[in-house]
Amino acid sequence: MSTMKGVDDEFLGVGDKPGLDIWCIMGTNVVPIAKSFHGKFYTGNCYIILHTAEVKSGTRRHNVHYWIGEEAKEEDCLMASDKAVELDAALGSHAIQYRETQGEESDKFLSYFKPCIIPVQGSFSSHWRRSGDECDGTTMFRCEGEHVARLREVPFSRSSLDHKAAFIVDTPSKIFLFSGCHSCIQTRAMALDVIKHLRENRHCGRCEIGIIEDGKLAGDSDAGEFWNLFGGYAPIPRDVPDAANGGPMTTSPKKLFWINKRILVPMETHVLEREMLKSDRSYILDCGAEIFLWIGMTTLVSEKKTSATALEEYVHLQDRSSIGRTVIMTEGHEIVDFKLHFQHWPKNVVQKLYEAGREKVAAIFKHQGYDVAEIPDDKPRQLISSNGCLKVWLVDRGCVTLLCTEELEQLYNGDCYIIQYSYAEDGKDYHLFLAWFGQDSVQEDRVATVSLMPSMADSVKGRAVVGKCLRAENQSCFS
Repeated sequence: MSTMKGVDDEFLGVGDKPGLDIWCIMGTNVVPIAKSFHGKFYTGNCYIILHTAEVKSGTRRHNVHYWIGEEAKEEDCLMASDKAVELDAALGSHAIQYRETQGEESDKFLSYFKPCIIPVQGSFSSHWRRSGDECDGTTMFRCEGEHVARLREVPFSRSSLDHKAAFIVDTPSKIFLFSGCHSCIQTRAMALDVIKHLRENRHCGRCEIGIIEDGKLAGDSDAGEFWNLFGGYAPIPRDVPDAANGGPMTTSPKKLFWINKRILVPMETHVLEREMLKSDRSYILDCGAEIFLWIGMTTLVSEKKTSATALEEYVHLQDRSSIGRTVIMTEGHEIVDFKLHFQHWPKNVVQKLYEAGREKVAAIFKHQGYDVAEIPDDKPRQLISSNGCLKVWLVDRGCVTLLCTEELEQLYNGDCYIIQYSYAEDGKDYHLFLAWFGQDSVQEDRVATVSLMPSMADSVKGRAVVGKCLRAENQSCFS
């Protein structure tokens, strides 16, 4: 096998087949993880995850994630960022890289693992000899989330229970599901899927399941057995408002840095322009809730590693390891969320086609009795904030799949999508939901899209609005 300078041999030739490839950081090496152990992450380790998808054009799309356990060593975190850069180089420097921290994983990352990822206390090095995933004690998990399951191991104690989430108590002989009275139906359904997974993988399918509803005790043998695990029943205190999620979203001032040999040089950020980014340099853009590393296309692999190290050091220095998201991208492969922070970014092909059709629109207006001069050449007045968060789900035969950010620029005529745009204004959170129908989409998917939107709108905090359905010809709505 041929080698590539500055790239680990383990990464050569990967990414040809759709699916997942996972490696664990072991010192300066990466160790492949067998598919039977995918989704099981040790809290003392860091991992490299490659997701390969085949798009309708027949090409491969790659997403690289590096996952950092809450007990991982700092040197392993730095090595993970380096190895993610190497993997991207092996794939042609076209992949988007995401930094994932335990407990704060992105929905996109979690969607790779069905029904969920399962964090395990300890390190891979001390457990890798195990051949199974057996349950040798009582384990308690907190499960939450609306579209993907977020599972977190919590102390086996009554004080770990609350009314907002679903809880799984896995004992050697029985698995219990406790549903908090304020947990949503989607969370309960996902928690039940997790229990089925645990029964098959930890108990070889031979294990009873007990379902307990918060506040319901009369005549319920499962409830009695469940509370006996904690020494008897006792009321659960009222939920304390979550300070992190209780207030409106805030927009932090943007900070742009040029990376000069791991030293961050501040740049003027009153107005961000695309021309500020040079192809032979790397930059960090800190937007508060998200941090981006932009790497110029002419930088060497060694320089990319230096930039990734600078990013990791910046995240630790700012104590932002578990806040927001961190994305690494190469020039020419920027995600939509990054481009939105710049006042002017070169328009894509779809936008140019829209501009080319302006004369036809003007002719239609003139035919209807309007003076062509009434059609403004400039952009219309902005009615909502452009600093919000955009999410898009593909609806296919009743199943909903969250798209990664680089897929948002190309929606297919044969598909249907649910679009969510969330933003803050006047101290309040707003969520706009839209249905997008492709011209060649089937009626079954259109009906499913419309029926799913209200429940998604009900699941968010703040003011939600379900907009009118859009068809594929309304491209200007997304320009």
